[in-house]
Amino acid sequence: MDIFILHRGDAQLLVSMPHDGTHVPDPIASRLDPGARGVPDTDWHVARLYDFARGLGASVLVPTHSRYVVDLNRSEDDTSLYPGQNTTGLCPVRRFDGGPVYLEGREPSQEEVRSRVDAYWRPYHDALAGELGRLRAAHGRVVLWEGHSIRGEIPWLFPGRLPDLNLGTAGGASCSPELAARLAVVLSKQDGFDWVANGRFKGGYITRHYGRPEQGVEAVQMETSQRCYMDEATFEWLPERAAKLQPVLRALLEATLQ
Repeated sequence: MDIFILHRGDAQLLVSMPHDGTHVPDPIASRLDPGARGVPDTDWHVARLYDFARGLGASVLVPTHSRYVVDLNRSEDDTSLYPGQNTTGLCPVRRFDGGPVYLEGREPSQEEVRSRVDAYWRPYHDALAGELGRLRAAHGRVVLWEGHSIRGEIPWLFPGRLPDLNLGTAGGASCSPELAARLAVVLSKQDGFDWVANGRFKGGYITRHYGRPEQGVEAVQMETSQRCYMDEATFEWLPERAAKLQPVLRALLEATLQ
């Protein structure tokens, strides 16, 4: 099985969706706790949500394997993205609800973690960096858009209700002020979804690591609450909800191309 699928576009935009994959190889799947076997912490249907991106000329990078195999949006040394707060790691052993990913005593060893980094994490990041380099060489500038989604209420990770749309720019460090302002205009003009910039989700490892606006690479993360386009209990795609959300996401991506 391929580790990822890369569609190469010709616009100055790369859409990465590092938590869209669902496959877990059998040797790992056999060790999962019953509550983790359905890979509930997947960014469900995100590739489908952004299916218009290719029509904008964007490159699109999507993994095939679950974040339970390795989290592509964590650093390879597993440095916490949010020190002092509950979060999940490079090869997660806790689910978003705080429950175990693995049966007791079946968690991966450090040797196994390194093996997964080599087999899955590094090829994805090599492809990501390579595509950013190709597009930057062609255009002089490229935007990396990180498409994510998550359940809107997860007490183990954050209190209360997450806004519908959560824009992350590493506190303004991963993209130019001009791009951040254009995105804020798009979000302010729509009234179907509430939103926040650099709230609970400020951008993960990929946004923070690759976003170097002074070098012609801007990075933005969009964490979408799953209630906006699907049933969070059953993971079912809800076309009517998605149809209201997709024009907003499209307008955001179009703003990156201005």
